[in-house]
Amino acid sequence: MALIVHKYGGTSMGSTERIRNVAKRVAKWARAGHQMVVVPSAMSGETNRLLGLAKELAPAKTNDAYGRELDMLASTGEQASSALLAIALQAEGLQAVSYAGWQVPIKTDSAYTKARIESIDDQRVRADLAAGKVVIITGFQGIDGLGHITTLGRGGSDTSAVAVAAALKAAECLIYTDVDGVYTTDPRIVPEARRLHTVSFEEMLEMASMGSKVLQIRSVEFAGKYKVPLRVLSSFTPWDIDLNEEAKSGTLITFEEDEHMEQAVVSGIAFNRDEAKISILGVPDKPGIAYQILGAVADANVEVDVIIQNIAKDGKTDFSFTVNRNDYAKTIDLLKDKVIPTLGAAEVQGDTKICKVSIVGIGMRSHVGIASKMFRSLSEEGINIQMISTSEIKTSVVIDEKYMELAVRALHKAFDLDQAAA
Repeated sequence: MALIVHKYGGTSMGSTERIRNVAKRVAKWARAGHQMVVVPSAMSGETNRLLGLAKELAPAKTNDAYGRELDMLASTGEQASSALLAIALQAEGLQAVSYAGWQVPIKTDSAYTKARIESIDDQRVRADLAAGKVVIITGFQGIDGLGHITTLGRGGSDTSAVAVAAALKAAECLIYTDVDGVYTTDPRIVPEARRLHTVSFEEMLEMASMGSKVLQIRSVEFAGKYKVPLRVLSSFTPWDIDLNEEAKSGTLITFEEDEHMEQAVVSGIAFNRDEAKISILGVPDKPGIAYQILGAVADANVEVDVIIQNIAKDGKTDFSFTVNRNDYAKTIDLLKDKVIPTLGAAEVQGDTKICKVSIVGIGMRSHVGIASKMFRSLSEEGINIQMISTSEIKTSVVIDEKYMELAVRALHKAFDLDQAAA
């Protein structure tokens, strides 16, 4: 049979009863003859609890000043859930062993709280699998070149699971979560949202990057790079559901566009509340300005999203970009202290009351007028567009945060996403 990787999120591991159900589900797959590797998240709320304790002790600039210790602290959440799952599997009569990321080892760079995986040594895991054991590997963490524990950032357990699946050349990586697949948009905002049976890797990458919370973007990037088949499905179905039925449930992220895929022009509406806009006014319009600004931001390990530079007037221009809201204050301080004094710009302005809404679909490649339809729908609702960003299969707009849900509902209706694909 096949080598399969299961990943379980924090809600799936949220109590001893849920951990017991996860163990029964994994045991079902193992008894069917599959080699099983499981990557669990920390129990729901545990990481927030741990980091909250750190913030009580050092409330100012915690991430920057205490990154190494925060990783040491946060990594314990996954270690606890992995050990508990191993115990539950052993109680089910299976051989099981749990490993922390550093024991595998999963090697990363040294960017504490935001580390990136560089390599995975699969020798130890393969030996255990060959011996008939279920292997549990902590998600979200690894070890750097100096032997320090690192974490991969929020949602990093998805990335860990896909990276492990890639290293082991797994037949499939199943991401078990509290939703039963990828939807056309968040059903909490649009009750008519539909679950997609399949979605292309490119669409999933865009949806993840545009704010869809189903999969962490780096996990999708890993899946695309190493061609790891991914399936998103619910851990709250009965654990004893028929194995063949379970293996075909949820949403499959595919790498081939074929006649079996849902060929809607727009496949989904993604949104992100966690953005902030920064504008630098009166920037000299000359070569190298964008690099001076964004190079300094990148050196501070801050990811930039939408970027706009206005037409120059009298040798000056305005330069705007968005960052994650958690990086807003850090970026503003960086620009005021180190960048603006060397640029001769007039001032820096910021806005944390914005959001990004995106339409995504591989069908956009072969259809015209999609962006104009999006803009017309927003206009009819009285929603002003502040920034626009496009790629071959998506169009994103930055708007006032208070209009986000209205925009998502309007676009979902405008593109008939409540209707089943033909």
